[in-house]
Amino acid sequence: MNATLAGLLLYVVLITVVGLAIGRRVSGTRDFFVAGRALGPGLLFATLLAANIGAGSTVNAAGLGYQNGIAAWWWVGSAGIGTLVLAFWLGPRMWRVAREHSLRTVGDYLELRYGPSVRASMAALLWIGTLAILAGQLIAMAWILEVVAGAPKWLGAVAGGLVMTVYFVAGGLLSSAWVNLVQLVVLMAGFLIAVPLALEGAGGLSAVLENARATPGHLDFMSNGDSGWPYLILLAPAFIVSPGILQKTFGARDVRTVRLGLSACGVVLMLFAILPPLLGMIAHAVAPGLDNPETALPEILTRGVPAWAGLLGLAAVLSAEISSADAILFMLSTSLSKDLYKRFARPDATDAQVLRVARIAAAAGGGAGVLLAVIIPTVVDALTIFYSLLGVSLFVPIVAGLHSRRPGPVEALAAAAAGMLALLVARQWGSGPGWMVPSAWGLVSAAAAYGVFFAARRMARRAST
Repeated sequence: MNATLAGLLLYVVLITVVGLAIGRRVSGTRDFFVAGRALGPGLLFATLLAANIGAGSTVNAAGLGYQNGIAAWWWVGSAGIGTLVLAFWLGPRMWRVAREHSLRTVGDYLELRYGPSVRASMAALLWIGTLAILAGQLIAMAWILEVVAGAPKWLGAVAGGLVMTVYFVAGGLLSSAWVNLVQLVVLMAGFLIAVPLALEGAGGLSAVLENARATPGHLDFMSNGDSGWPYLILLAPAFIVSPGILQKTFGARDVRTVRLGLSACGVVLMLFAILPPLLGMIAHAVAPGLDNPETALPEILTRGVPAWAGLLGLAAVLSAEISSADAILFMLSTSLSKDLYKRFARPDATDAQVLRVARIAAAAGGGAGVLLAVIIPTVVDALTIFYSLLGVSLFVPIVAGLHSRRPGPVEALAAAAAGMLALLVARQWGSGPGWMVPSAWGLVSAAAAYGVFFAARRMARRAST
């Protein structure tokens, strides 16, 4: 066993022990789902940022930087923009509704506004889409272990899945919030140290820029290859209505905490967004012939910096993947236990029974995510599936539910169905020129369907009176 692998294993054991220790304080679903609604700005910021910086923000963003250059900023930058919109628009309003009606999940909100049919439909849909993003985090962990130890992809996915499942099952949001704080310190320290050292190892910023100038499009900020501003359409809506993010804000102690935690998270995401693409561009300068661009980040951290800095950087990347994975397990466990089991299968279930089902759901979701990680080829494939599905199915129903009077279930279901159908058609037969990427077609179709059915229902009601 090499020293780098031993150090990573020691770090993994540390965060698992922290999670298990905090998990002993969990006494019911209120702690597990919303951390007792006692998170302050600092802890909310830490758990949100740690959850948002995952496989897409590190391994995938560096891979995009390796392929497309500086335009890869838009992958994480778009998430930051969406988070800022959530901070000053949707987040505080959703928190007030959640506090007033004792809501613990986005499913609770959907039923409050639209009824049980929408809750059940969205919960089932989210289970399918959420497993894809969980697989993306595990694929990224697998690439790290492949580069560091030569481990096969399936072994890396299994190892990563086991770690994040164990500590999340122990304590839910309360446990993950404190573990995320540890992970966030390691993550930021790792990247801030690794970038200047990697630049030095590549011959300095001038050498990296010279290589970028020699590579067509690598210095085009707005768009190059698959990267650029159209990511804003794919990612910003998903980050505004993500159940994993919204449900974490439900754990805030007040509206001020929601605004501060989310806005700080958005700003830091936009600043952080340059680091992984820059590391990808450095990797392109020193190792231009990689077969798999998604190994660019672990490659530069194992070969382009001193061993101690590489270990810290790899621990930072591992922190990012694990913290995002536990946020995904949060969505899976709350969706199944609260939105399906408690609401439909066993309405009379006790708090202890719901908590047990939440933990079983998290374990099952972790296992399913591992299986998908073995099947899906790359991180970007997995993340695109999730973000597209999340945006076109949830954005319109959640936003319209806050701003329209007496919304009906037909509008929400029609919006989700139209959005997904348009998304699938655009992905299959081409989305057209300019900004009309598949996610844009899905959002426009969802909004149109919602508006048509809402207007038709109002007209029918007026005709009957």
